[in-house]
Amino acid sequence: MTTEQIAPARESRERVREPVPFGPGSILWERMGLYSSAVAGNSVFILQSMHPAIGTVVDRLSSFRTDPVGRAMRSFASVQTWVYGGREAIEEGRRLREMHKPLTAVDEDGRRHHALSAEPWAWVHLTGFYAAVVAARYFAPEPMGEEEQQRVYDEFLDLGRILQVPERMFPATIAEYWDYFDDMVENTLVPHKVALEVLKRMDEVPPNVPARMRPVVAPLSLVGGRLGRFITVGTLPPAARAKLGLSWSASDERRLRAVGAIIGRGTPLLPERLKYMPIAYRAREAARAQEKLRKVLDERPL
Repeated sequence: MTTEQIAPARESRERVREPVPFGPGSILWERMGLYSSAVAGNSVFILQSMHPAIGTVVDRLSSFRTDPVGRAMRSFASVQTWVYGGREAIEEGRRLREMHKPLTAVDEDGRRHHALSAEPWAWVHLTGFYAAVVAARYFAPEPMGEEEQQRVYDEFLDLGRILQVPERMFPATIAEYWDYFDDMVENTLVPHKVALEVLKRMDEVPPNVPARMRPVVAPLSLVGGRLGRFITVGTLPPAARAKLGLSWSASDERRLRAVGAIIGRGTPLLPERLKYMPIAYRAREAARAQEKLRKVLDERPL
């Protein structure tokens, strides 16, 4: 089969696979909205910003320096919309593509990078599966089994379609995914200054906090930031830590697992309102209300 024959077939396959919104019964519906699932979120941002194209665009165009908290809140709200937004998830995927379409930046070597180039756009999405596996390993009651990992991976591919990641960028199997992931970390990622700067600033008071509030916020930033940096470093793959010059000892690993055990055992004991982020909680509440209405309609006299 020639390249000319493969390309139309691939394009046709990509046109057929329409994105489908998530709902009750999917694993992402159960997991993505948990606060405990977001604990590994910073390590994902570090992995993303180590990609030369993503790091350059973030460095030149992002508000992560001037409004880090606001940027994080907007990112989390967008991620929650992908899973819990219903048809709004499809529109959010389109909105993100449109928002990133004009974003280009030139690095120190004069190379121009585009936010929507296939490789970095896919990397941003596919790091999410790594985060899901790591979050379950450390911060869930138990790690994922093989069957659960497969379901989660299949759902992440569906999520990639919502974000309009080109179908050709998806590794076909989990084994191929880990080959792809390890190859990206080893041969594409760099110790980008954005990744190093984010790690350095994690325990600092955000710059847009009013002066009168800074003495109150400073201790919270210090304690929370140091814990956040510790978790971030610990949930990075060893090869990425090595590229960033970060140390991690056996003692550090034991402490991280102890912290993770507290989170993993404590989360199921919390009421749903405290376990889930706001968008997720409201979506789950609305789904239950819709199910109750459906039951009443099904049982009405005819």
